[in-house]
Amino acid sequence: MKDAKCIQFLQWALPRLRMRWPGFRKVRRQVCKRINRRISELRLNDVESYREYLQVHPDEWIYLDSLCRISISRFYRDKGVFDCIGDKVLPALAQLTANSGNNTIKCWSAGSASGEEAYTIALVWQFVLSLDYPDIGIHITGTEVDNNLLGRAERACYLQSSVKDLPEKWLSQAFNRTGKQYCLYPEFREKVNFISQDIRLAAPDGPFHIVLCRNLAFTYFDISLQKEVLGRIFDSLLNEGILVIGIHELLPGGITYFRPWISNMGIYRKAFV
Repeated sequence: MKDAKCIQFLQWALPRLRMRWPGFRKVRRQVCKRINRRISELRLNDVESYREYLQVHPDEWIYLDSLCRISISRFYRDKGVFDCIGDKVLPALAQLTANSGNNTIKCWSAGSASGEEAYTIALVWQFVLSLDYPDIGIHITGTEVDNNLLGRAERACYLQSSVKDLPEKWLSQAFNRTGKQYCLYPEFREKVNFISQDIRLAAPDGPFHIVLCRNLAFTYFDISLQKEVLGRIFDSLLNEGILVIGIHELLPGGITYFRPWISNMGIYRKAFV
């Protein structure tokens, strides 16, 4: 399928999935390859035939939705964001937690893919903050709709390309290297649990002190769906809780119930309403 044909198809199909074409522009070739494979599996002639197939087989839209999932993840992705979380965000939340008489910071990693983001938070807490807050712990819930990715997250074994951005000390102390794989030690894994869940439909049991929803809803979803997701996140956060989105993402216009806290890092505080 030629690129122009694929673009035309995606511009037609994505709005019907409540997604937005601009978010897919740079990753379209990955999606187009998947659609090509699907066309071959169905023994259809071309993308026009697939479009006709979708119109008479409504269940195929569910399959197409799965082909449009983008999961680009690695440990410590966007180093400045995690440095900021370690230096400013988690200390503020630790103090908030202590002042409220609790002893656990609760974090939600939405669209957690293979677990790299959720486990990075666990590593930041352990290596940067745990000694300063010996009476405070952290628990991270990762949600992901793709069960294959969830299986990889629960195994917690990664190739070097996934861990290359981690400090060498963290890598040597937190992972057991076996051949080409780096497997996270149990004491770090036990801080995280994973749930099969679609953020478009539901949220895990909260409330949470911090939610990370990076490079997902505010890149790929259409504006109305973004607002639905944002409302779900708002309801899941404690007052003065923190939302972290991608550094190149923006919240939908007209949103007043989150206020920028560290704008260049995509970090917001929940506002009182």
